[in-house]
Amino acid sequence: MSSAGTGRTWLAARAPLWRSLADAATAARRRGRTTVAGAQQLLDGYRSLARDLASARRELPGSVVTRALEDVYGSFHALVNRPPRNTWASLLRMQRVEVPAVVRSLRGPLLFVFCVFVLSAGAGWWLISSYPDLVGLVASEQMIDTVEHGKLWTEGLFNIAPSSLESIRIFSNNIVVSITAFCLGVFYGLGTFYIVALNGLLLGGVFAFTRQHGLAGALFGFVIAHGVVEISWILVAGAAGMALGESIARPDGPSRLASFQRRTAEVSKLLPLMAAMLVGCGLIEAYVSPDPGFPLANRIFIGICYWFVMVAALTGRLFGAGRAP
Repeated sequence: MSSAGTGRTWLAARAPLWRSLADAATAARRRGRTTVAGAQQLLDGYRSLARDLASARRELPGSVVTRALEDVYGSFHALVNRPPRNTWASLLRMQRVEVPAVVRSLRGPLLFVFCVFVLSAGAGWWLISSYPDLVGLVASEQMIDTVEHGKLWTEGLFNIAPSSLESIRIFSNNIVVSITAFCLGVFYGLGTFYIVALNGLLLGGVFAFTRQHGLAGALFGFVIAHGVVEISWILVAGAAGMALGESIARPDGPSRLASFQRRTAEVSKLLPLMAAMLVGCGLIEAYVSPDPGFPLANRIFIGICYWFVMVAALTGRLFGAGRAP
């Protein structure tokens, strides 16, 4: 039999197998995962395809069949050698190792935004204490009217809607504020500076206003359970935003874009943890903070304990840092 006849016979015999292997590779890519038996079958097909491709290159060099086999083999090679997806183990490693490393790199920006927040809060306190008529700068007319009648605007807030629905609105707002502080860092950190300073000014001004009407203690009792972690995450997001601004203003790579992309990839690892913990803040603010059945001591205990949970998460200890995942 001629070599051409042998090639056609071999092609007719092997073509169904190649089609089935191509279909199997496509299905595996769509599913994203497979069983142990399925993975073993794919590896066996990969080896078989490699042998057939070597034969095709030898017997049918440059043919349509050889080029088609090369395409199928290339897709199999990419499938077999692709990096693992974000499994639980890789997520755990990120929380144990990568997030603490990011936090350590943000110590300078975090100290800066903390000082900005404290000084802004002090400025807000001084401003409203010295010039009470300027309270409209930090509070709405409805808030002012309620406080002047001897009540906090938080009283009865959750009678309008169920706490479950209100908690969704609260933690959504918290996440938006934190992400805004993070994203505005692209303006050389100035946008982040504005968000942090504004929040500090509003907090200090509102506490000064409520103190003038004897309600500062009541406001403290409302915010202490959720506010410590909530403010802390705004500061962490602000520090990340300042780091983004610094990467543009003082790039440490071959270009500003490369420096910004590298820094963004690093600090964005904080976002999943931030979102999860701010959801917790929303739940506390909806179910604990407005409930008069929770004594002040319990609220303080919840706030401090949740803050320690946040610190443990940021340092990796909450996820068993130091142990192999």
